[in-house]
Amino acid sequence: MTRFAKPLSLRPDPRSAADATMPDVAMLLAAGLGKRMRPLTATRPKPLVEVGGQTLLDHAIGHVRAAGVSRLVVNVHHFADALEAHLRRVPGLDIAISDERAQLLETGGGVARAAPLLGDRPFYVINTDNVWLDGPVDTLHLLAHRWDDAIMDALLLVVPLARATAHRGAGDFTMDAAGRLSRRAPRRVAPFVYTGVQIVSPRLLRGAPDGAFSFNLLWNRAMAEGRAHGVVHQGLWCDVGAPANIPVAEAMLRRG
Repeated sequence: MTRFAKPLSLRPDPRSAADATMPDVAMLLAAGLGKRMRPLTATRPKPLVEVGGQTLLDHAIGHVRAAGVSRLVVNVHHFADALEAHLRRVPGLDIAISDERAQLLETGGGVARAAPLLGDRPFYVINTDNVWLDGPVDTLHLLAHRWDDAIMDALLLVVPLARATAHRGAGDFTMDAAGRLSRRAPRRVAPFVYTGVQIVSPRLLRGAPDGAFSFNLLWNRAMAEGRAHGVVHQGLWCDVGAPANIPVAEAMLRRG
């Protein structure tokens, strides 16, 4: 399977010894068509839609930079040239592009294709259609400190359904006392919503199919093996999947 990588910037920032166990790689999912965000995505990719004077992509980059991430992998498809041009202006990070111009690979396929760029240690995967405010602890640090490589292949940041701002679903997961995740039962409401932020072990990608597929395929296997866990977000979170959600997200950011 062909891989595409285009280094875009310079030497990463040094990391302190105290951060040695933190993931230093993050993949930002930025290749989607943004259908729910139309008409704004008729002229730009969804990650370059602005919320509170800053693009969704830059909101995500700000979080990973604050967490000490030094290398970003970003997949591109819709308005790929505009995304690459924007990323060239991001200072101080080592950025690689996973190019999906020829075929949009969905969430799971996009991460699986980028695997050679992500290294052999756990890494962050972050959707770029949400914004969040940290709670008492930096959110990405919280995820990293809860990571247990012996029992986890995926650690998902979830938010209680009652605090999932602008989210209109019935919840995604239940979670047991040990933090293991299970799917919402049919015709039931689940207490937790996936925020689009997770830590993933390269183990999760073993045997992944070629081509396009959803990350749900990987999560389902991890849940069946008891290796998909969750941690509850301590701050505020907003789904920014549609134009009507933008002012809601901006109000949340102002409150924070």
